[in-house]
Amino acid sequence: MRHHTFTFSTRLPHRELAAYRPGVEAALMAEGFGVPVEMDVQAIVKGKLGIDRPPFLILGGCNPALSNAILDLDPAVGALLPCNAVLRDDGDAVVVEIVDPRAMLGLTGDNPAVAELAEDARARLLRAMAAIEAQFGVAHEQGD
Repeated sequence: MRHHTFTFSTRLPHRELAAYRPGVEAALMAEGFGVPVEMDVQAIVKGKLGIDRPPFLILGGCNPALSNAILDLDPAVGALLPCNAVLRDDGDAVVVEIVDPRAMLGLTGDNPAVAELAEDARARLLRAMAAIEAQFGVAHEQGD
């Protein structure tokens, strides 16, 4: 698993995204996140702009309890929801990338209650990513 400025990611062997989607969703669901929203970026760009691009799927993950709690603290945080997971074709691999709630909610200032919820969401999403790696046989690797 690699840690980036605002996401953490892993590289899986190249297959169609559909081969990984059920496992990614199951890992998110095991941590309390449903996927009520999805965007097929490849299809949208092709349909609206006529441009071909590699497969790129955004899964809008939502943990209702965490979302409700954070919206009670600061309704404006709704603009930073949901916790997105991306599956994208990267040539010789499929990249699974999940937003880091700590980075996203860091935009809200120094509210300790918001930070606590962001840490909870982050821990859940890190466990989901570890489960994705374990499920698809990816060695755990710590990156930047």
